[in-house]
Amino acid sequence: MSFPKNITWDDFSKIEIRVGTVIHIADFPAARKPAYQLTIDFGEIGIKKSSAQLTRVYTKEDLLNKQIIAVTNFPPKQIANFFSECLVLGVVSHNGEIVVLQPERQVPNGLPIA
Repeated sequence: MSFPKNITWDDFSKIEIRVGTVIHIADFPAARKPAYQLTIDFGEIGIKKSSAQLTRVYTKEDLLNKQIIAVTNFPPKQIANFFSECLVLGVVSHNGEIVVLQPERQVPNGLPIA
């Protein structure tokens, strides 16, 4: 396994990572890999949508009202007929299953991750 080269603090400071709550989930049959369409409330920065390949670990009921961590300053990315506006972060296991990152206790939506 190769590891990426080091980045600078300035590089990292350009990434906006925030906490949000999943407020709506829909199936995404048009996605190439099984995924959900998530609608996430990030508080003061607003509502964003994301395509997330979480179907192997989570049901829609598992994700509804769950707080998650996401990168919120990527430009929108078209995935099939859907525009994903943020990247939900998770731990990727050796078999490709993704476990979402989340705060260990409830916090206000939109708070930055440092």
